[in-house]
Amino acid sequence: MKWIYLIILSLIWGSSFILIKKSLIGLSPLQLGALRTVFAALFLFSIGFKSIKTIQGNEWKWVAISAFVGTFIPAFLFAFAETEIDSGITSILNSLTPLITFVLGVVLFSIRFSKNQLIGVIIGLIGSIGLIWEGSIINPQQDYSYAFLVIIATFGYGINVNIIKRHLQHVTPMAIANGNFIVLVIPALIVLYASDFFALRLFVDQSVQNSIAYMAILAVLGTGIAKLMFNKLIQISTPVFASSVTYIMPIVALIWGLWDGEKFSLYQLLASCVIIFGVYLTNRNK
Repeated sequence: MKWIYLIILSLIWGSSFILIKKSLIGLSPLQLGALRTVFAALFLFSIGFKSIKTIQGNEWKWVAISAFVGTFIPAFLFAFAETEIDSGITSILNSLTPLITFVLGVVLFSIRFSKNQLIGVIIGLIGSIGLIWEGSIINPQQDYSYAFLVIIATFGYGINVNIIKRHLQHVTPMAIANGNFIVLVIPALIVLYASDFFALRLFVDQSVQNSIAYMAILAVLGTGIAKLMFNKLIQISTPVFASSVTYIMPIVALIWGLWDGEKFSLYQLLASCVIIFGVYLTNRNK
């Protein structure tokens, strides 16, 4: 089952980067991040709101931390990142998540590590530097400092999977997801109001309507359903295996990016392979 979850999640999340890109045509990054959270919350509340009764009082603090670092903040970071860098590159940088998960597990949760895993982290980081460097050369009109927003988001994901594995292992995936969005829905509505979303010409501007449609698909599939599946995957596997969804995601995202006319050089392909090899070394040691 864990491999089935992994493949489905890779297809869903691999497609999320092009959906973010299309959503940004008519929406600002703040509007996209907030709307994505609100739509996902409405979807999850409609199918599993009662599940929050199973969350114990002392578990709510971990649910709240998980909500912000694993969902809310990354949603905005990815939206801002894709205003400058291609969706395919964003997905490859996101594949650093297993490395960051491992490093945070060692630093914050005292997980033991081997020499091969340490080498894998170093290799993965070298590959990411090469990818950013080459991307700035072939796309001089893009500001590749925005790539570091993606890296910050991977730290949030890394903290999130370790929290779920250590502190929320016995809470159902449905309860975790609904608990997350109970915490997030009010902050998201505040951001949405502050972003002047309600001043947009929703019923006149076709680009806004199209962007909201893309965002709705992103919210329901990429945030709502995928979050349920990912929480379950963490519980039936390990944090590093669960975050290895990023092995397949870049392939899906790159196919979408090339279809949409994005540039991708041979050197970037080599740097991507270096990143994936680093992730493999980190993940292969039991």
